[in-house]
Amino acid sequence: MVKSREHWDKIFNQLNDSELGWYERDVSQTLKFLDKIPEQENTTVFLAGAGTSILVDKLQERGFRIILNDISRAALSRLEKRIGSEDEKLIWLHHDLSTPLPDDIPKADIWVDRAVLHFLLEEFQIDNYFANLNSALHPGGYALFAEFSMSGSKKCAGLEVHRYSVEELNKRMGDDFKHITFEDYTFISPSGNDRPYIYALYRKVQ
Repeated sequence: MVKSREHWDKIFNQLNDSELGWYERDVSQTLKFLDKIPEQENTTVFLAGAGTSILVDKLQERGFRIILNDISRAALSRLEKRIGSEDEKLIWLHHDLSTPLPDDIPKADIWVDRAVLHFLLEEFQIDNYFANLNSALHPGGYALFAEFSMSGSKKCAGLEVHRYSVEELNKRMGDDFKHITFEDYTFISPSGNDRPYIYALYRKVQ
């Protein structure tokens, strides 16, 4: 949505990385879950909200092909300035995941979402998101979520959020996905505040 894009562009234009409430110097929690996925050679990762995260650098180090998506063009521009655009394994995508993905996006083996889904509030947005995820993944692919848990904050970046339990994630993933594991995790924001998350990993079975 245009309004959402403008909101996120404003944030990325006004704040340095270390001032962003979701900024992580250490992405080992996400990498720990990715390490549960076998056979990672020639892997394509769809990063639902690339932002300016150093997770991108860590995925590059693993040799993955990465679809770098973000709703904010400002975020992608900043990321491109940092990591460059010469890497042929990087696919840049400026897209709102509450709307259908372009038809020409390559299929992915792993979908990684750290703090994107919980910003979608309307049922049609959430339904479109999960339809995108399902269509984007190969059978046998994996989806990793890191969203605000039920005990987490009700707002982030000035916006209301939809908090998740593993039960709701299981229901929304449906019969096409098998739940592998989950974990409650408390992220400490740059300002020192606790941010309770839920991490959950799924495998697409059909």
